[in-house]
Amino acid sequence: MTLTLRYERGYSRGAMKQNLRVFGYLRYNLKASLLAYVMLAGTAAFGVLTPLVIKQVIDLGIAHDNREFLILAPFLIVLVSLGLGGFEYGQAYLGQYLSQTVAMHIRNDLYETMQRQSFAFHDRNETGNLMSRATVDVEQIRQFIQAGMLQLTYTLVLFITTAVVVLRLDWQLGLILLTALPLVGARAFFVSRRLRPLWLRVQQAQGVFTSVLQENIVGARVVRAFVLEKSELAKFNKANSTVRVDSLAANRISAFNQPLMAWLLNCATVALLGFGGYQVIHQQVTLGALVAVLEYRTSLAAPVRSIGMLLNMWTRAAASAQRVFEILDAETEVHDAPNAKELTAVAGHVRFEGVSFGYDPKRPILHNINIDAQPGQLIALLGPSGSGKSTITQLLPRFYDVTDGRVTIDGQDVRDVTIASLRKNVGIVLQDPFLFSDTIHGNIAYGVPSATLEQVIAVAKAARLHDFIMTLPDNYDTWVGERGVTLSGGQRQRMAIARTLLLDPRVLILDDATSSVDMETEYLIQ
Repeated sequence: MTLTLRYERGYSRGAMKQNLRVFGYLRYNLKASLLAYVMLAGTAAFGVLTPLVIKQVIDLGIAHDNREFLILAPFLIVLVSLGLGGFEYGQAYLGQYLSQTVAMHIRNDLYETMQRQSFAFHDRNETGNLMSRATVDVEQIRQFIQAGMLQLTYTLVLFITTAVVVLRLDWQLGLILLTALPLVGARAFFVSRRLRPLWLRVQQAQGVFTSVLQENIVGARVVRAFVLEKSELAKFNKANSTVRVDSLAANRISAFNQPLMAWLLNCATVALLGFGGYQVIHQQVTLGALVAVLEYRTSLAAPVRSIGMLLNMWTRAAASAQRVFEILDAETEVHDAPNAKELTAVAGHVRFEGVSFGYDPKRPILHNINIDAQPGQLIALLGPSGSGKSTITQLLPRFYDVTDGRVTIDGQDVRDVTIASLRKNVGIVLQDPFLFSDTIHGNIAYGVPSATLEQVIAVAKAARLHDFIMTLPDNYDTWVGERGVTLSGGQRQRMAIARTLLLDPRVLILDDATSSVDMETEYLIQ
């Protein structure tokens, strides 16, 4: 409830702020953006011309029996229609072009931001939720850029130009028409204000829904092993139902709004016919002028009625933009210092000096850790499960930063060197190795794409994996399934070891990396 109230109070400022940031991405295609608005202006201009041509046909051609003009009039209408169609095509194509370009740049920025983030960021954010922001939310923004942004501007331009023309035709008829249209617009604005918090909840629910789906797919084997298919289905149905309920609540408001605005426009039509008919009978206005005003009401009806839908798209885009910019604005806990230097000529002297660390700084889990590892020396960390062994190893390559003390390599604090150069010199094999959907060669050469087959074979032999690979049908070109599901736990660990050895790091960390390997093979690897 607090979330809803906060967004209702800050509707105008919040939605405008988020969407203005999205509009900032149009800077990548300024020429196309300007051309799109030229097309928009042309569409509005030709849209205003058509009723004027019809007025002249009635007043000059039919009323005065001007046969020459009646012969010429169809050609004028065809030319105006061709011009209108050409500008509408350009507007539609450029809207699509701009929307796809904006979406591409937002996705690139999201991916780059997530790549820069520390492990702590990914600890806090579920994978499915991040995927939802990069797909569903970006798609909502793209749809608004494609249809909503230009259409809102077009409606405004068309309204202004039509207002000028209608008032010049007859100011009384013009006032009747222009009194009804702002009422429709005000109603649309009021509805969009109610919809924004609802659509934000829908976007958040879709993030939860995606997370449940992603976890269920990745953990499919665990689910089957514990016979929990029904339980997981119930969890999935709950998340799925939440999306449905919130979406229906938003669409119920929109569904009621459309016929209400149609009724308001029909009331304007009745008033125009009644008063305009009286004027025509008493020759206070021409029949052509009345028909033109009715045509303008018709031409304005669709854009004005679509204001509700467009503002609905505006609010959905603002809600999606907020979720996207939450990621783009997230500060990374681990980053290069302003004067960070390259770590070069590494001998490999590693020291932990009074190191303390906690995932929550107020609750440290490591206290005053001191380690002195000389170059060439093997250091083993022993302790029960959950004692912090893995956490200690992740402080050296700065997956996390220490909360107290310091970690040094050859006397240099790891926070004073660039992250890229640090991690090039520190190789780490994690306890739960991750393999990509690629060949065995591609997985081993992941860190060194230019590695030759001979180099890959050499590290595979060192990891005691080569003999197994040669038994496979395609040897090193054998495809590894998602996350290495086609391999055993020991084979995945040995492939991860080979991948790290190919980097030839000066400091090597094995985080229980042979836990799934038999004792003889572990001895040979060491």
